[in-house]
Amino acid sequence: MPRTGLVSRGQLIEQLRGSPARAIAVSAPAGYGKSSLLAEWAAIEKRPVAWVSLDRYDNDPGTLLALIISAFIASVGGDARVIADVQGRGTAALGRSAPLVAAVLRNSTTPFVLMIDDLHELTSPDCHDVMSVIISNMPAGSLFVSASRHEQPHVAWLRPDDDVVEVGMESLALDASGATQVFAASRVELSPHDSQEVVLRTEGWPVGMQLAAILSRDGGNIAAITGDDLTIADYLYRTTLTLLPEPIQQFLRRTAVLERMSGPLCDYVLNESSSQAKLLELEASGLFLIRLDRRRQWFRYHALFQEFLLSELDRLEPGRAAQLHARAADWHERHGSPARAVEHLLEAEDVARAVQVIAQLMLPTYESGQVVTVQRWLSVLGDDAIAEYPPMATMAGWIMALTGQTREAERWAALVEHATFDPTPADGTASFASGRAMLRSYLCANGPEESRQDADFALAQEPSWSPWRDLALAVAGEACLALGDVSTAKAHFIEASEVARTGGNQEIGAICDAEIGLIAMTAGDWDIAETVVKRSRATVSEHHLEDYAAAAMVFPVAARFALHQGRTTDAQRELASAMRVRTICTHVLPMLAVRLRLHTAYTYVALGDVATARHLAREIDDIIAQRPKLGVLVDEVERFKSRLDAHSSEALSGPPLTPAELRLLPYLQTHLTYPEIGARLFVSRNTVSTEVSAIYRKLGVSSRMDAVNRAIDVGLLGA
Repeated sequence: MPRTGLVSRGQLIEQLRGSPARAIAVSAPAGYGKSSLLAEWAAIEKRPVAWVSLDRYDNDPGTLLALIISAFIASVGGDARVIADVQGRGTAALGRSAPLVAAVLRNSTTPFVLMIDDLHELTSPDCHDVMSVIISNMPAGSLFVSASRHEQPHVAWLRPDDDVVEVGMESLALDASGATQVFAASRVELSPHDSQEVVLRTEGWPVGMQLAAILSRDGGNIAAITGDDLTIADYLYRTTLTLLPEPIQQFLRRTAVLERMSGPLCDYVLNESSSQAKLLELEASGLFLIRLDRRRQWFRYHALFQEFLLSELDRLEPGRAAQLHARAADWHERHGSPARAVEHLLEAEDVARAVQVIAQLMLPTYESGQVVTVQRWLSVLGDDAIAEYPPMATMAGWIMALTGQTREAERWAALVEHATFDPTPADGTASFASGRAMLRSYLCANGPEESRQDADFALAQEPSWSPWRDLALAVAGEACLALGDVSTAKAHFIEASEVARTGGNQEIGAICDAEIGLIAMTAGDWDIAETVVKRSRATVSEHHLEDYAAAAMVFPVAARFALHQGRTTDAQRELASAMRVRTICTHVLPMLAVRLRLHTAYTYVALGDVATARHLAREIDDIIAQRPKLGVLVDEVERFKSRLDAHSSEALSGPPLTPAELRLLPYLQTHLTYPEIGARLFVSRNTVSTEVSAIYRKLGVSSRMDAVNRAIDVGLLGA
């Protein structure tokens, strides 16, 4: 919301509005009026303005893209279903969601302005990667405007083409006229000489002038102002604060632990009942309280003022901050915001309680696509804290396995192998031993016999009402398939599908329906196959599970069924999805990884693409080399390879993109250099160069842009 009493930046705004550049980057330290500039601009802009205000909770590429497309749909219009598409579950924000959002923006027939405030809150490289895709696809006549305290990463690659206008603190600093206006807003007259003195002493720093005006209004001497921005802030804030009654000072200090605040939240945290009135009074006084909605229910402090208040809280009330964060966590948990509760618990260094809450949130947060958030939680907690709560280590093992982080998955699996834990876990499993058994069964490190024993143990532990019952059944079904017990596997999958659909566990429902369909097709029962295959594919589409490892088998099964019906184009699209998701199906999930590739290869052979089938067979060999004990699955692979050897000619098409090449492919949308891409993927520049050359050759293109467009056409990027 535009704030009253601020100096207008109308002339600067008009210059920026008429810029032919694609982006406007406003970068300056706190207190230079960046948000105010954007707010004033938004208020007078004739084009629709899609506004996103960021905070530290948005430091996740999936969340960021959802915010951008939601703001765009709200301001420009369009099909709101794309919001749900972007929020799909899985790990491929750059490979899937970013191209979807970019396409919507690029195809807009209405010029618009996309404003991103507080860009400095994005510290994750993944966020800046998806942001570069968005900026690259801004259509002619539209503008990307961002405000940040720091240098903005995208400016470097836009600058050589004169495609960005940079606005720094020298453009935002106020002159003598501005100083006069600031003081007038505080009902203080300023002589021409004094206005020049204020500019000199504050160096045109807007928030410094505002503080000086408040100080002067209450009898202070502006001649006392000296030093750099931080010194000025420290002096002025403290001087301003001491003019207030102690109860108000205390209120300000203690509520500074909140990123945003409302009357009820402050009442709970402070154990009082008059917070809303104080918030309205503080806003009216101009004491750096920023209103976040039209109804004056939610507020936040100016960032620099909040930092000062927090330092005062630590100085005057040591240890109080942790207590306040704990109460804030209580309030957010009770009001349906457990993720915000986690952040307060981490600030309070209440690791034990944070572990409990995170244990409940890890899987649903991962499933919502916020993989970076999960990884950040694990990083902040640290290995020691996770190891002290074995159910959390089990969950970490699942997350790492499902995202293809093989080494980490094996590390956590090894850790829980010898751990003990008697209390009921917070994640909803019947026992730690049951959760560990399900993970161990699916990893199948010691062969299908032991995998089935673990699955049977979990089935005996998890009752019919357990939220983990469907997973226990699905894991048991996979173990039975590896042992050749198809009838028992089918029974487990049918029951798991029913339980999953009743409980809303869409991933398990989709994979089990796919397995039932595959068994039916193998038996020649195409009517049953049609029902369950269509249902599994619809589940994936409706709940956006395209990049979720547990649903990977849906694609080869759907491809085989489409080919049976003569829908060759549909079959090829399904195969492209299978090839894409295989990058995160590694030997750490050996049964899934092998069966995904095997049944994908079957359909490629049926389509005449023997080259791709042989490539997949080689990948299967690599997996089996690390997980040789896979029961009848190994025999099935050998039979397939024998059939493959009978084909004397290769298909006309070349080999497919390897998993490594598919992992690199999404980065071709960005403006990262080869060394920068290598840093993201932890490989050398030479490796990147080799893989890019292979991508070009296999896709039949000669440039990054052509490779991206071709990948989108064949389904390797985007939807």
